[in-house]
Amino acid sequence: MKAAVFDRLGQPLRVADVDTPEAGPGQVLLKVCRCGICGSDLHMTEDATFGLQGGEVIGHEFSGEVIDVGRGVQHLKPGDHVSAAPLRGCGSCPACQRGEPAWCSRFELIGGGYAEYAALDEIQCRKLPWGITTTDGALAEPLAVALHGILRAGLRPGARVLIMGAGAIGLAVAFWARRMGAAHVVVADLHDHQRDRAMDLGATGFVLSGEDMAPRVADACGGTPPEIVFECVGKPGLIDHCIDLVAPRGKVVVLGLCTAPDHLDSFRAISKEVDIVMSVFFTMPEFETAIRALDGGTYAPQHLISSQVSLQGMPEAFEALRRRTTQCKVLVDPGALA
Repeated sequence: MKAAVFDRLGQPLRVADVDTPEAGPGQVLLKVCRCGICGSDLHMTEDATFGLQGGEVIGHEFSGEVIDVGRGVQHLKPGDHVSAAPLRGCGSCPACQRGEPAWCSRFELIGGGYAEYAALDEIQCRKLPWGITTTDGALAEPLAVALHGILRAGLRPGARVLIMGAGAIGLAVAFWARRMGAAHVVVADLHDHQRDRAMDLGATGFVLSGEDMAPRVADACGGTPPEIVFECVGKPGLIDHCIDLVAPRGKVVVLGLCTAPDHLDSFRAISKEVDIVMSVFFTMPEFETAIRALDGGTYAPQHLISSQVSLQGMPEAFEALRRRTTQCKVLVDPGALA
């Protein structure tokens, strides 16, 4: 089969022929229909922290059609369309039984979506309801990540929310915040490339980061600083910046993936009694909720999708996303002609 293969840090992915996987016991073999390009994939291919050795097929935001099942598979059959969760646990420990494989002692974050076929455990898949396409199904993973952050924040109806970063996760947080009843949902970014997309997803305001940001944010939140600030960028110094922007006794929720050492002004944080909450991955019930949210509504998460590319065109599109553009969520279609 064809796949986009990682060779080494700092080098573009390479489309090559690799062995087609097989469905082992308890597994299904998927024909990959769509796979989203994620910012964390960009990080993985340039930062040794993530431990890629070379030869891997990454890509973890994908949907597909079941074409084969292994021994012991009970709930899926060939022809089913599914969204795949990249969180693999043992399936039997208390964490897995709660639907929280990320906290299993045998947890693995699996990829494989940048390919024509992928094999994964049946328990990682959720069947797409009628009417939800596999294109939409590839959005379930980033939507679930954002929903987990919203729930970690304890967001209540009427809340004033600021989201730092207008990437796919930041915009998905805006979608959920508005869906959950936040009164003010303000997105901030260094550029205004995603302003219209943010508004389509439910934001009530958009501000450019920079000088005199605090009063502009407060003004966009109805004249009062935000109660919750979501850090969705992952750069050193941004948690501290969020502490400065949030209201006293507010919350800073960190979803941004930062592998570099960071610092913050702990005196300012304690003086304001700020809660700092970390958020990573999601639970399987949250994944299922994300799938259901794809079925229409006032603010459609499908607005996250900015373009689709073939597998052959994927490496070029992947590298282009390292630069700020008007792109948001780019989907790879392994079945498309080059």
